[in-house]
Amino acid sequence: MEPENYKFGGGEAASLLHPIVLVAMIVAILLIFLRPRRQVSTIFLFGAFLIPHGQQLVLEGIHFFVLRILILTVFLRLICSKRLPEEPFLAGGWNGIDTVFFLAIVCRAVAFTLFYLSTAATVNQLGLLWDDLGGYFILRSLIRNERDIRSVIKSFAVLAMIFAITMVREQFTGQNIFGLLGDVLLVSQTRGDTLVRSQGAFQHGILAGTYAAAILPLLIWLWKKGESKSIALLGVMASAVMVATTASSTPLLSYAAGIFAISMWPFRRWMRCFRWGIVFALGGLTMVMNAPVWYVIAHARVIGASSGTHRAELVGTFIQNFGDWWLLGTDSNGSWGAFMFDTSNTYVNTGVNGGLLAFIFFIAILCRSFARIGNARKAVAGNDRNEEWCMWLLGCAMFVHVVAFFGISYFDQTRIAWFATLAVICTATAPILEAKRQAQMSQSNDAVGCAAMTSIAYD
Repeated sequence: MEPENYKFGGGEAASLLHPIVLVAMIVAILLIFLRPRRQVSTIFLFGAFLIPHGQQLVLEGIHFFVLRILILTVFLRLICSKRLPEEPFLAGGWNGIDTVFFLAIVCRAVAFTLFYLSTAATVNQLGLLWDDLGGYFILRSLIRNERDIRSVIKSFAVLAMIFAITMVREQFTGQNIFGLLGDVLLVSQTRGDTLVRSQGAFQHGILAGTYAAAILPLLIWLWKKGESKSIALLGVMASAVMVATTASSTPLLSYAAGIFAISMWPFRRWMRCFRWGIVFALGGLTMVMNAPVWYVIAHARVIGASSGTHRAELVGTFIQNFGDWWLLGTDSNGSWGAFMFDTSNTYVNTGVNGGLLAFIFFIAILCRSFARIGNARKAVAGNDRNEEWCMWLLGCAMFVHVVAFFGISYFDQTRIAWFATLAVICTATAPILEAKRQAQMSQSNDAVGCAAMTSIAYD
């Protein structure tokens, strides 16, 4: 599933930079430096998503992808920008999500480098650190308030509209217009004899559809905020079109997961019971199924030729071969069974490439994010129903990613949508959690004062 020039050991790749892409990159760089800071996130997102991921310059074996150049440009802009002395670089300050994200990425890079002990592996991981830490933290710095969140989500909506148009065109012509730039396929993939798997500027149709599914709850968030309703509505329609034209089960199931999560709003106060219900249900399935419970994945498909069985077998072999990958990851997963080299599962891919420690910190990202959203939602419950809805929708967005991770590992610009979701969560919840902390401190101080007054009175 992953392109060779992304994975270590894929051989030397040649530079690939279409003249149109070169002009677009130069324009984006100029706009990043010349436009107001509040517009930088939009410029960055349009450049990151509309330019195919593989567009790059290769100098002395180092891959300067256009995305990496844009990340560096935004970082330099942020460094040069003037900020108030008390204004932190990250909106709301450093938090638990930032910590576990940083540790997950660094642990993966260290494990991978130690496993191969080669200059090529080091260079490869430095590039991925640039992508992941750079991409995440510039978005954390750019998305500082609700206005910035709205701007990012509107950008996602407009991008979805553009991709929906081009992907519908693929359905009728069998040609991907982004393929004219290079890196992505010009002739669209098909499933069977009739189903065209549209992919737009993404590296695969599954990734295009996953992006569309992941932004659905964010678009509903934009609608609930009462502004840009027309853009939100068009974005919802475009995301549905994108998912449908990929002809892939993972995007369809992820989209359905988003709708299901949103519909669970009336039961938000019983989520603990619901989670325990899932645990008991899985336990029951374990007792009645002839195969391990993760083989449920094999049945979770809506397209006839979907590879759900492969994904179930991938999880099974990953668990069975724990001894191979737990320390520093492994490169022997290809020998685990047929097509086991295709780690089309983010959880498996994280363990295979980074070992157990990277896997644990990746799971911690999900846990920390849900916990932060849950605490913020409870803090506004009963006081601001609309804000509670918005917190719930952020949880729905996270849930879509959790489901999508079972069917795909992000290896193109889809990662930027994942980073942006985490950044939005951090920024949206920060003022709520800070107000809660201040209220608790005030109550604590009042309690101490009352105790002191009572003590004086008795004395």
